Amino acid sequence: MMAAKIMDFDRALELFEPVLGFEVHVELNTATKMFSAAPNSFGREPNTDLAPVDLGLPGSMPVVNEQAVRYSISLGLALGCSIAESSRFARKNYFYPDLGKNYQISQYDEPIAYEGEVEVELEDGTLVTVPIERAHMEEDAGKLTHVGGAAGRIQGAEYSLVDYNRAGVPLVEIVTKPIIGAEHRAPELGAAYVRTIRDIVLSLGISDARMERGNLRCDANVSLRPRGQQKLGTRTETKNVNSMRSVQRAVRYEIQRQAAILAEGGTITQETRHWHEDTGVTSAGRPKSDADDYRYFPEPDLLPVVPSAELVEQLRAALPEPPAVRRRRLKTEWGFTDLEFQDVANGGVLVEVEQTIAAGATPTAARKWWTTEIPRLANAAGREASELVEPSAVAELQKLVDAGTLTDKLARQVLEGMVAGEGTPQQIVDARGLAVVSDDGALIAAIDEALAAQPDVLAKIKDGKVQAAGAIIGAVMKAMRGQADAARVRELILERAAE
Repeated sequence: MMAAKIMDFDRALELFEPVLGFEVHVELNTATKMFSAAPNSFGREPNTDLAPVDLGLPGSMPVVNEQAVRYSISLGLALGCSIAESSRFARKNYFYPDLGKNYQISQYDEPIAYEGEVEVELEDGTLVTVPIERAHMEEDAGKLTHVGGAAGRIQGAEYSLVDYNRAGVPLVEIVTKPIIGAEHRAPELGAAYVRTIRDIVLSLGISDARMERGNLRCDANVSLRPRGQQKLGTRTETKNVNSMRSVQRAVRYEIQRQAAILAEGGTITQETRHWHEDTGVTSAGRPKSDADDYRYFPEPDLLPVVPSAELVEQLRAALPEPPAVRRRRLKTEWGFTDLEFQDVANGGVLVEVEQTIAAGATPTAARKWWTTEIPRLANAAGREASELVEPSAVAELQKLVDAGTLTDKLARQVLEGMVAGEGTPQQIVDARGLAVVSDDGALIAAIDEALAAQPDVLAKIKDGKVQAAGAIIGAVMKAMRGQADAARVRELILERAAE
């Protein structure tokens, strides 16, 4: 695939004003699917979690999942939306191999929630209000696996496999209004917005929000208009971007790509585009369909959803804190400075730090792991930190450090094993033999060997030059592959010098 010509980002912003829009799909973690009793699970054998209605088999009838409706209302309320007194499902007609019945049950002109806004915090603490147009319920489609092509893409694939396990999984799609005024911070705002949505759905407990699993996916819309022009430009929609980092990169790339085309007098095609994580570019998908192309009509097999006022107020009363309020509370509870807390927030690991602390780690230890060591490994792998390890496992690792079983250096080796899938921290310690040597006999033997190799050091220590012990400590640590307790080694050296 030939790379498109792009313009310098700063130059693009001199000539054009970016206008953004985001469609975030949130898979709900209900026990069953949106319109059937089939299990809503992840990782099962392909085509095992199915019911006739998921495939659109003749005679099958959909039944609305009540819990999914409750979750959708809660999410709408958390986004500051009004909840419709009556909303209706519709059929969105299109053919694709992962859509067994050739239409998707969605909501069109009567969504469950509408007209809201969410406050998004940027890296320097700037707050931006993002307007929400609607949040509507729908079902997910199945999943295609392309075999033989590059990077799992359909281009060049020998054949494709379809797994209908995901077909019918409950979704809420959150659609923003056009976002104007982000300017140079447009890419950053995109990532921060998706991070905020993720924090909201996790706090509500309605989704696992694992982007690497597709629980939360973002379609990023970008258009440009010449400076001073009021009419919006033609937009592109980059589909199913699956990490905050990728959202930021995709928005930036589309701004640069579109600017290069427009500056040369070209036109932008309204289309979907695919994000390529490996090369950092987008490629053309299909011409973007308008609503008329989907031939929406009311779903004839489902009645309107009419939630009672009492239910809406009950769900409103159960809402967790708004994200901004929660951040202020956690910062105070954890005792972090502004800079320390900003490191956590900007890293997109606020939830992970909170869960690690809840699992038994101190705030300081949790912040250390999630803002230094885990991001280091994530950057090397080109992944999000939240994808690598579970917070409970990080807390377990820290407990081994606190107990003296591991030094910080050894703990980093264990973390690498955790990321590689070698097991729990304790299993990795046992398998690799990484526990700190605390047996004084073994330490004294290593100290004596080091002193024999450097006989002048002991005399220096006896003369009061205690810092000379560092040479012996280093030799012992090297001999014992970093598994000695350095503090205990120092104590034993000083005891030997006092004899």
